[in-house]
Amino acid sequence: SMKEGVLEKVGSTRTPQPVLAVATRPVADRSALAGDGLVVVALAIADPGNLGTLVRSAEASGAAAILLGPGSVDAYNPKVVRASAGAIFGIPVVDAESEGWTAVEALDALGELGRQRLGATASRGTPHTDVDFTQPTAIVLGNEAHGIDAAVDDRLDGHVQIAMAGPADAAPLGPLPEW
Repeated sequence: SMKEGVLEKVGSTRTPQPVLAVATRPVADRSALAGDGLVVVALAIADPGNLGTLVRSAEASGAAAILLGPGSVDAYNPKVVRASAGAIFGIPVVDAESEGWTAVEALDALGELGRQRLGATASRGTPHTDVDFTQPTAIVLGNEAHGIDAAVDDRLDGHVQIAMAGPADAAPLGPLPEW
């Protein structure tokens, strides 16, 4: 049995679950981007909860890998790991900065692998139901506030529209950013 307060000391949450694990940090390199399945490109994702949710969704949908763009929060930040609900250990995460790539170079690398590179948007592009996902594809998600950088947008093969049915689309601060 563990003394009271130990979990709170070694963990990073105020009220931790009663279990703590030590795990080896997975290391994925660019070869993971050639696998079967979708590659999710997370460019400059600032919020750990958002990145964790993307990781969990990508892993649940059977994506081949996540390509983390420069300026994103660390994929192994404790808040990202928590928000991913453990999925961070089930999908390769390739860090563009570790590969020495800018965001544009990362997209070029995906193009060289024969992947169509589609920027996700809420309002324009091909509806997601009409995209041919049988061909190797990378879905590019931009920063939460600023969307996809213009230099990156120039490298895309197109856009995929992921329409919003609920009221989130009509947020009082204006339209949702172009992811």
